[in-house]
Formats: sequence, structure tokens, C-alpha cells
Amino acid sequence: MDPISPLEQALHAARALVLADLVAREVAEADVVSLVEESVVQRRWWVEQWPDGAEFLAGLVAQDVQDALLERYGRWPLCPVCGTGDPHALEVEPELGPDPHWVCHQAGVKVAAVGALGGGGASASS
Repeated sequence: MDPISPLEQALHAARALVLADLVAREVAEADVVSLVEESVVQRRWWVEQWPDGAEFLAGLVAQDVQDALLERYGRWPLCPVCGTGDPHALEVEPELGPDPHWVCHQAGVKVAAVGALGGGGASASS
């Protein structure tokens, strides 16, 4: 058996992190998981063209899924920090960089790392 390439490891890690967030927010239905798979296929080509971008895959896949969900279902993930005002989605920061986090720009806080939405993250009192 051949060892798994760094590219495949990065793709699997990105997939796992985004799936963890979908499960944490209870939206990991089959059609939503398919959105993750579509993103991974597209990002495989992207990272083959730019191998140095492998460390950015988790944030990019999260953003791809977020955009696809917005088009089909609405905003995701909704901010758990802001208790008042209109519901709004968290955003991935940095948009293109390592160590991506879900951020609430209205409150100015990092809520959780991509893949850790189920881990408690920031609270309204943070």
C-alpha cells in the first residue's frame, strides 16, 4: 500500500474539519455533504496547480461550502455570539491563509477554529 501523499492528507483534513462543523450545527444531511465533496474535487485541482496552498485548504473548503449553502438554503453558520439584531453568518478568516477561524465581524471575536464549532467557542460574555 502506498503512503498517502501530503496533498491527499491536506484534502482529507479539510474535508474532516468542515464536516465536523456541519455536524456540530446539525446540517450534515447527504445533500450538504455532497457540497463538501464538490468543493474538495475543485480544490484538488487548485492545489495541484499551487502546492504551497495546501495549508489554505480548510478555510477555502469552508468558504466554498458556506457559499453553496447560502445559494441553496441560507446563511451558515449563524453567529452564536450576537444575541440581538438580525441573524448573520460567521466568516472565515483569513480568507486565504493558514489556521482559519470562524469570526463574527459584528462582535469582533473569533468564535472557533474551522472544525471546532462544536467545541464551545466564544460565548456572548467573551
